[in-house]
Amino acid sequence: MFKRSFVSKNRAGKTVKGSKKKYDEQAKEKMQQKVESPPGANPIITVVVGSEQRLFAAHEDVLSLSPYLDTILKEQSLQDGTKRVELPEEEPEILSCVLEFLYKGDYFPRLMHGKRRDSWHLENAQDLNNSGGRGSSEATLFHRGVGDVVLRDTVVYCAAEKYGLEELKRLALRKQGLQTGIPADVILRSARFAYDHTPDSESRLRAHYLALIIRSRKTFKKSGTMQMEMETGGKLFFDLFVAMCNHMDDMAEIR
Repeated sequence: MFKRSFVSKNRAGKTVKGSKKKYDEQAKEKMQQKVESPPGANPIITVVVGSEQRLFAAHEDVLSLSPYLDTILKEQSLQDGTKRVELPEEEPEILSCVLEFLYKGDYFPRLMHGKRRDSWHLENAQDLNNSGGRGSSEATLFHRGVGDVVLRDTVVYCAAEKYGLEELKRLALRKQGLQTGIPADVILRSARFAYDHTPDSESRLRAHYLALIIRSRKTFKKSGTMQMEMETGGKLFFDLFVAMCNHMDDMAEIR
């Protein structure tokens, strides 16, 4: 992995282009299919999330859009006419993002396109305290499994990997690429989380972090957290070493 350098036009670490079909159009199609379902063919499923057993409710055909959740539902037999999905290791806030995506094609804060400048931005990104009750606009969340804050879009991406939602992965990566001003320790912690929760065959999110660290190398050279992380070691830092060697080779060729 990561044998190619990071200056290629197709290099991972750049924000990934989304599908040509708008997320809103996909959402309308999903909702239309649900409306046209025969009565009784689309039961409500109870989803039990996290150690605190937070309860969510969603339509079975919407949950079945995820191959992972669809397998769980198919393996269950009706008990008292109901089914339930238990996700004890999931974060409630992340599951909320996943459900919002399944129903609406996006999750808060939504990805917005500015036609005047032909650029992307996050809805209400400038106002962290005014989410209208729809969720947090902050870039980070406290993850109970980690015991500290990590980048929220990274956790959403890893959840999408688990649930088999490729479009959600692309969306989360694009949103992550819009985040700025993230402290070095949060970046490293989130990169470690990404490596721990994605397979070795996954390259987009991992390469995003490698490119980010290389671009911010002056900051990381002064980071005590970076030194401690590198002393701990792991595949993240081997990949980083390869990526930086490739970067140096490219710079030498350009000169």
